[in-house]
Amino acid sequence: MSRFQRPQEIVEQALAASTADGQVAFVVEGAEANLRWAANSLTTNGAMRSRSVVVISFVDGGAGMAAGTVSRSGAPDVAALVAASEQAARDAGPAEDAMPLIADAPPGAGDWDADPAETSIEVFAEFAPALGQAFGEARDRGELLFGFAEHSMRTTYLGSSTGLRLRHDQPSGRVELNGKTPDFGRSVWAGTGTRDFGDVSVADLAADVRRKLAWSQRRVDLPAGRYETLLTPSAVADLMIYLYWTMEARDADEGRNVFARTGGGNRTGDRLATLPLTLRSDPHAPGLEAAPFQVVGASSGAASVFDNGMATPAVDWISGGVLANLVRPRAWALKTTAPTTAAVDNLILEDPAATASQAEMVAATDRGLLLTTLWYIREVDPQTLLLTGLTRDGVFLVEGGEVTGAVNNFRFNESPVDLLGRAVQAGVTERTLPREWNDWFTRTAMPTVRVPDFNMSSVSPAS
Repeated sequence: MSRFQRPQEIVEQALAASTADGQVAFVVEGAEANLRWAANSLTTNGAMRSRSVVVISFVDGGAGMAAGTVSRSGAPDVAALVAASEQAARDAGPAEDAMPLIADAPPGAGDWDADPAETSIEVFAEFAPALGQAFGEARDRGELLFGFAEHSMRTTYLGSSTGLRLRHDQPSGRVELNGKTPDFGRSVWAGTGTRDFGDVSVADLAADVRRKLAWSQRRVDLPAGRYETLLTPSAVADLMIYLYWTMEARDADEGRNVFARTGGGNRTGDRLATLPLTLRSDPHAPGLEAAPFQVVGASSGAASVFDNGMATPAVDWISGGVLANLVRPRAWALKTTAPTTAAVDNLILEDPAATASQAEMVAATDRGLLLTTLWYIREVDPQTLLLTGLTRDGVFLVEGGEVTGAVNNFRFNESPVDLLGRAVQAGVTERTLPREWNDWFTRTAMPTVRVPDFNMSSVSPAS
């Protein structure tokens, strides 16, 4: 097979080679460009290409439909890939999530015949000179800038034996900027997500870093305890993403996660937040656009290979503070006579009544903490969704409505579900970049959130 075979041709070749009862095949074409820098100097830049081919075969062995998935990177032998997936299906038992394959094309099916979308180092044509200017300004102040910028394009071509021919282009970009003093005694962070780098202001990111380094000139050591805390949008995003990843209806129905109802069933309809908060996903949200249909390589509690090509419309997970929906593939929806609800690759938290900016929320704080970012987040108890983790690169003390210094880092123990119930204020929602999870999830918009008693369970030696 030619290395330059078009992805659409690979999908068609796989479908034509199938002898199974059904098949889904998809190809993901990837292009990526990146810049990295340290100590006010660019260190590396590069561009990469990738291709992933996935074939899912469905075989009815008499006891029920089975599924087998095989994937390869690069330019595999398609006939061998199809044969391997069919053998995997024959070796598997009947799939408990078996459903008829999707036959109707969802809205936003894309231009099947078009070539894959591209990116290159040229995406940084305006970003790189602005970064160079920020290096010079930081050098003049005796500060150091570290970080990276990445942009990727992923084009997915999905075809099925039921006639689906779907295509989606997914641009993703992120910037992380660390500011440090020469002795590395102080360190702060700023970051942003983007689709095309046309909306990234290096000057704004650098100003954010400069302001935080100025705040951190005064150091205040505080003990562990519960503090009134303003969680920045990035920190809120990391907590809400973890909450989102646990919103599987089956786990809730079977009593295995925080959304399980005591005595059986799930907590849909329960109030989780006293504020009128809405947590939602929308594949067409401006600036956060994501695939409007499912692309699934392996079944899980959150997605099924039988649901490939299924539409992923906008959905409210929490509406007005009340749990409204959980992620539910078609098979589990049928078994529980509940609505099918697909996950979407973005997440938005908002209070429709909110008007306060983060600066206004700081100005209204008598004494508390401004928590910039979280990292090393791990689950402690799935029944309560208790998480633990560390603060990083900037926890600031607020006194009399002003930031007066930086405090030591902490280990925290908190449940994002409990935090929703205890939050007393949410500011305006803005697009943000999660710190911990941005390798996997970049499309988020969150508010600053005020919690009166955030649990800093111990002091952390981390810098």
